[in-house]
This record gives sequence, C-alpha cells and structure tokens, in this order.
Amino acid sequence: MIVTLTPNPSLDRTLEVPDLHRGVVLRATARRTDPGGKGVNVSRALAANGRKTVAVLPCGGIVGSRLAELLAPQGVEVLAVPVLGEIRVNISVVEPDGTVTKINEPGPVLTPQELDALAEAAVRAGQGAAWVALSGSLPPGAPDDLYARLITRIREAGGPLIAVDSSGVPLVAALAAGPDLVKPNRAELAEASGLPVTTLGEAVTAALALRDRGARTVLASLGADGALLVDGSGAVHGRARVAEPRSAVGAGDALLAGYLSAGNGGTEALAEAVAWGAAATSLPGSRMPGREHLDRAGVHLDPNFDPNHPLTERN
Repeated sequence: MIVTLTPNPSLDRTLEVPDLHRGVVLRATARRTDPGGKGVNVSRALAANGRKTVAVLPCGGIVGSRLAELLAPQGVEVLAVPVLGEIRVNISVVEPDGTVTKINEPGPVLTPQELDALAEAAVRAGQGAAWVALSGSLPPGAPDDLYARLITRIREAGGPLIAVDSSGVPLVAALAAGPDLVKPNRAELAEASGLPVTTLGEAVTAALALRDRGARTVLASLGADGALLVDGSGAVHGRARVAEPRSAVGAGDALLAGYLSAGNGGTEALAEAVAWGAAATSLPGSRMPGREHLDRAGVHLDPNFDPNHPLTERN
C-alpha cells in the first residue's frame, strides 16, 4: 500500500483551447473536472493501475465534499480530515501542443489543530505501508518545515519509506530530515540547489547537491526530456516518445506514482516511472493513465547519456 498526503488539495478544472490570447473571449473545445493536488494525483494513478492507496487530505466546504465524491469511484480510499475552510479550485488552460497555463487558488488556512490532525492521520495511515508520499504546496500560513516535521514524526512511529514532492522553502527544509526520495521538476531542482539546470550534466550536479543536503535519491522530472534518477549507484536518464501530447497536467505525479509502485527504487522503478509519466501526457486534462495506456517497450534508459545534452526550454 502507498499513502499520499496532500495538505493543499484542489478541484481541478481543465479547459482545452485552440490558442491562448490575452484580453479576448476564448471558447474551450473540451473541459474536464478532476480531483487535484499532487498527492491526490499520485493516488489516482496508483488506483488506475490496481495498486492499493490511501489519500490523506483536508476536506472542507462544498468543494471538499465534491473532491471526496470524485475520488471514491476511482478506487482511491480517502482519509479525510475535516477543516473549516473551503478547498480550492484550480484552472488549467491547455493548448494543442500541450502547453499548460495554470491559475492556482491559495487554498484554506488550516489551524494548528487541523494541521496536527492531518499529520496524525498520515502517521496512522502509514503504518504498514510501503511508501508515504508528502506532496504539493502547503496551505497558507502552514510552517515551512511541515514536511520536515512529518518525516521525523513518521520515522519515529516506525513508518515506511518517505517521498517528498514539493518546491521552494518546504522542499529545502525537508532535505535536512533525510527523505528517501525527492521528486523535483527542472525548475524546482534549480531553485532548491541554487544551480543552473540547462543540460543533463547540470541536472546531475544539481541532484547531487540535493543528495549532499540529505535526500537519499533524486528523481527529477524533465518534461519533454524525460526523467533523471540520481542515487548512490550513479545517474540514469530515462525518456519515452509521446506521439500526440495532450496535457502535461499531472504527468509528474504519474511519474512519481510509477516509481513508487515499483518498490524500493532503482532502474526498474525509473523505467516504470517514465512509462507512467509519458502515458499521462497523452491523455486530456489531469486524467491519470491506467494499464491500457502504458507503453513500457517505448521506454529508453541510458546510464551513459551525454552530459552536454541541452534541455528543452519547456519543463
């Protein structure tokens, strides 16, 4: 079983448009409403592939109730922690080439008591699990070291392996607590390391900097350039061709779900991660891929990649 904690979940509205222009009326060609938040998406991807998962999240207001309702038929067990504030709604506008413009609401302010209840729920759910994934942004006003505290708390309770997928100060603070895995994207990797990430070699150097600061393994999602796994055994680059990209929303979450589903890590887990992430980009909105969408044969792993290979502009 894999447990996810999403302290700032959302209801995600995705609109597909022919072109995106400011100051004009745009007519969407398609729309979707999905449960959202990084950890929620990880649980959705796991459930779509028949893996047992529990999603721990705050649940408040009409939007929170709708979020839980949408997760139930997808096979995700929800451990909802009641809060007074309304859960946020996020908007993604997707262009035909897969470019995504996102507008994210801030989310509700959680009281110290609500945050403690959320942490206790994650610790309790994590007993007997293979992984606990701490994912996404923090609610407004939450302490920047919330994930670091949770890592310590879960470990003290004899919990499982811990993955962190966040950004900015919360990610940097979590490094000192020694997470088993962190999954930054290219921008987050550069920000957390303070180093440029314009080539695969620079991405490796930045990932090593995160390992030096406490992360045991770094799984960096690089958008169209695939993913990079850096651990004690070295660095491996993985990528897969996507014939018709539809949306990159949630692709990094699917990538993380694939990695966690494979067990304790390594190149086999990287291959699974790349297959899941690539499949997600071929689907509309933030839809998560199931078994029928995966093309494992199309994944290419390269431990001898060119470190000077330039990364594309779009992450």
